[in-house]
Amino acid sequence: MKKIGTKRLETGRLILRRFTVLDAEDMYRNWASDPEVTRYLTWPCHASAEATAALLENWVEKYQDGGYFQWAIEFKEAGTVIGGISAVKLDESINAAEIGYCLGRAYWGRGIMPEALRAVMDYLFDEAEVNRITAYHDVNNPKSGRVMQKAGMQYEGTHRQAGKNNRGICDLVCYAALRSDFRTA
Repeated sequence: MKKIGTKRLETGRLILRRFTVLDAEDMYRNWASDPEVTRYLTWPCHASAEATAALLENWVEKYQDGGYFQWAIEFKEAGTVIGGISAVKLDESINAAEIGYCLGRAYWGRGIMPEALRAVMDYLFDEAEVNRITAYHDVNNPKSGRVMQKAGMQYEGTHRQAGKNNRGICDLVCYAALRSDFRTA
């Protein structure tokens, strides 16, 4: 795995880039303050845009580490940051990355997150030379699983009572892709 960090990526509709503290208002307004967006996440709604800014300050500092992969999802049409996607966990011993993501509710159902996930997967496989990418979702949030499927990931199983989110202990559904499978598909 190459520790090349978060680099700007672009798709037809999206710019995936590093967060800046100036994104705090968009992040707070578009998803971090929405209990519907955070329902299945592991972190609670932010109390204020100032709390969001404090978090972003921390993330910006981490960009100095080449092993930190965290993208703001900017929707070109709106010119605003509408979500985030990151490698929430790396396992260098097997060249694996676990991906997590969230998107503002106003942008759900438009194919935006599969587009972002596919771009990140391409980058991690091709540039960072990751061998395995996984993602998990609460069994009660099947739409997140559809995102994973649309991006080319395969269902690997359900881990019973293996996670905890804002709803409590939950079953986690696992999807994954291998670089060798992904490139032959």
